[in-house]
Amino acid sequence: MIKERIKRDLISALKKKEGIKISTLRLLLNAIFIKEKEKRYKISKENPGLVSEELEKRAQLSDEEITKIIFSEIKKRKETIEAIRRSGREDLLKKEKEEMEILKKYLPKLLSEEEIKKLAQEIIRKLKVEGKKDKGKVMRELMPKIKGRAEGKKVAEIVEELLLE
Repeated sequence: MIKERIKRDLISALKKKEGIKISTLRLLLNAIFIKEKEKRYKISKENPGLVSEELEKRAQLSDEEITKIIFSEIKKRKETIEAIRRSGREDLLKKEKEEMEILKKYLPKLLSEEEIKKLAQEIIRKLKVEGKKDKGKVMRELMPKIKGRAEGKKVAEIVEELLLE
């Protein structure tokens, strides 16, 4: 499970006094904790008589849900990097890039551009789509198949490119 791996790596980083890794993993675990808390609250509202052990068990995030959080954290770093570049503060880039690399280690093996294209082409043929206006149909069919293994923005670009051909 990804969460357990993150916890083990945090303990290891604490022992080695790896400052940037410690802060990044703590932020990631905190984001996971917040999502679990939200999920626990939602479940408790839907099932008021649930025993606390069962509630805790159901509120645990799956690896897929944790992967979404990691993608979100990476996206935040990318946006910050862009903002730093626009402001001309190149000295601040190093930390954000390091954090992003640490986070990427917890993602499942990402699909290559060619693998995404192949899957998208299969769906385009299957759905018999006729151009850019059908991008939503293709994306709805494609995203569940590649969930957590590719960035949505990248997938959208590839699908759009294929639909223009």
